[in-house]
Amino acid sequence: MSFSLATWNINSVRLRAGLVARLMTEEAPDILCLQECKSPVDLIPLEGFRALGYTHMVARGQKGYNGVAILSKLPMVEAGALDHARLGHARHVAGRLENGVVIHNFYVPAGGDKPDREINEKFGQKLDYLTDMRDAFHADRPERAILVGDLNIAPREDDVWDHKKLLKIVSHTPVEVDHLGAVQDAGKWVDVTRADIPDGSLYSWWSYRAADWDGADKGRRLDHIWATPDIAGAAHSSRILRPVRGWDKPSDHAPVFATFDL
Repeated sequence: MSFSLATWNINSVRLRAGLVARLMTEEAPDILCLQECKSPVDLIPLEGFRALGYTHMVARGQKGYNGVAILSKLPMVEAGALDHARLGHARHVAGRLENGVVIHNFYVPAGGDKPDREINEKFGQKLDYLTDMRDAFHADRPERAILVGDLNIAPREDDVWDHKKLLKIVSHTPVEVDHLGAVQDAGKWVDVTRADIPDGSLYSWWSYRAADWDGADKGRRLDHIWATPDIAGAAHSSRILRPVRGWDKPSDHAPVFATFDL
């Protein structure tokens, strides 16, 4: 069984339903994981996606904020949803394919502007969320699993446009990178994207604040695809679809792709 998978922070699935449909039409991933859907589940424009072959969905949503969804051409059943850090946010959903592979779709809190939990509650929530992710994977070691999503951390020096300048900027601070590393270690997760593309700068997010995001190229790799060691070797063809960031009225994230032969 071979399937392609993409993960994309869409920044409002209803506002950008046309962009989702365009990606489905032009790239046709078998499974599309979305974050920051900003919609209750019953208002996700599913009928249009079904018409393009995406007949299965598992999702968690809330009005105006957060929200995660997995849209699939392949049969899929829900495999749970976790409320890490007890935030009451729609930030995780999991789906199980017929071959037993479980796909976890996460939207980790962004963490606000100041990397100090004493003055910034949101930063503390982000660290607590990551700690709960770590503890959950320690308690129940995943097997035949894929983890995707907007993890809101660029872990490597070449995952950001300027390592030294971003060391004190939320998403690349040492404490966040350490917390994400602990999550990865707990589940023995393999970073599929970097296994495929081990060298060189690689970004999936460019700020709306940049007048010329493409020319300035001040990006960060915030969006990830991981797999457990028992299936990581089956992953290939990783890529980040940078041109999508330049579509009309885009998300500030670009989709990340991988293919699995299982």
